[in-house]
Amino acid sequence: MEVILRETIDNLGRAGQVVKVADGYARNYLLPRKLAYLSTPGNRKVIEYERQSLLRKEAQQKDDSEKLKEMLDAVAIVIRRKVGEQNALYGSVTNADVAEELEKKGFQIEKRKIHMDDHIKAIGEFSIPIRLFKDVIAHVKLKVEAETEGE
Repeated sequence: MEVILRETIDNLGRAGQVVKVADGYARNYLLPRKLAYLSTPGNRKVIEYERQSLLRKEAQQKDDSEKLKEMLDAVAIVIRRKVGEQNALYGSVTNADVAEELEKKGFQIEKRKIHMDDHIKAIGEFSIPIRLFKDVIAHVKLKVEAETEGE
């Protein structure tokens, strides 16, 4: 059965794409959840309109992401943590910590957009990539410092 996808579905296709799927998959999963339309001439016109709208929306999101990237590339954040012997951190710095510090500076960034290979467990300076859009990645400068006794 041919269907037109309303949303991008992993391992199947992108929104607006016409794909051939098993009848049961379409009837029992895609159509009831409104993830796809049956491929008819009328639905193709509707989907074409939605696709054009989606392209305009994506272009706007990309422009907004580019502007945000420029601002984030200039941002440097400092996180202070208690340290033990040999300057090893007690605990670690996670993407949630970075998101919290960015929020204090006025940036609303979801923690899932902050891509850290691993949690930071040492003092130092790091460049943290933030995926704002498909191919728009900002890099925030992060400095992890030792917390002094008075803090």
